[in-house]
Amino acid sequence: MDDDKTTMRQIVLDTETTGIDPKEGHRMIEIGCVEMLDRRVTNNDYHQYLQPDRAIDEEAQAVHGITPEFLADKPRFREIVDQFMEYVQGAELIIHNAPFDVGFINNELKLVSPKWGCLEDHCTILDTLVMARDKYPGQRNSLDALCKRLDVNNQHRELHGALLDSQILADVYLAMTGGQKTLMLGSEDDAVGQGEHRSDIRRFAENRPPLKVISANDDEISAHQERLTAINDAAGRCLWQD
Repeated sequence: MDDDKTTMRQIVLDTETTGIDPKEGHRMIEIGCVEMLDRRVTNNDYHQYLQPDRAIDEEAQAVHGITPEFLADKPRFREIVDQFMEYVQGAELIIHNAPFDVGFINNELKLVSPKWGCLEDHCTILDTLVMARDKYPGQRNSLDALCKRLDVNNQHRELHGALLDSQILADVYLAMTGGQKTLMLGSEDDAVGQGEHRSDIRRFAENRPPLKVISANDDEISAHQERLTAINDAAGRCLWQD
């Protein structure tokens, strides 16, 4: 029997830009990516600020707080395109409102060289906004709204940032798709070294003692059965009694 398993590589991606439309000459100024392997965050993030060689709209700057002065010494996209495309190659990209970010990245690729084609030639795209609208029709499905609905902590988010929003979206995606939230194994020193700020993430030492298992006593078991019977009588069927 072949025990080999194909690892699922997903990258949660977000960008910040100088404005809302690349057709008007707006450019990308930040890329933030969070890698997940088999639905576990790896800490192999990708984060890059970019020099756009143009002004930043006041409305955009009010959202992300990135100034031209801060970007003055940052590389241009053509200088980092090889590294970025190698990082995302073959992955499934998880993006909230994907047409916006993909449109900006494709514009940057086109400005560098036609050899790159489109981002979709190198990756598959999953739009969590489309997913959320299907799952929660008629409701607000912004990233902030999903955080509130799914109990994902985003209180540390005062301004938008590509890497920060990708980290938050990773938690939202895992919660929305029914899996565990971002649980990463490692030492407490690792967490400090990574500058981890997501308060819903817990790190445990690999040499931690076994968890203590406390069994229910007879009274608790009896109370539990009475509760299941009450549910069955009220609903007509209790799945836990099947």
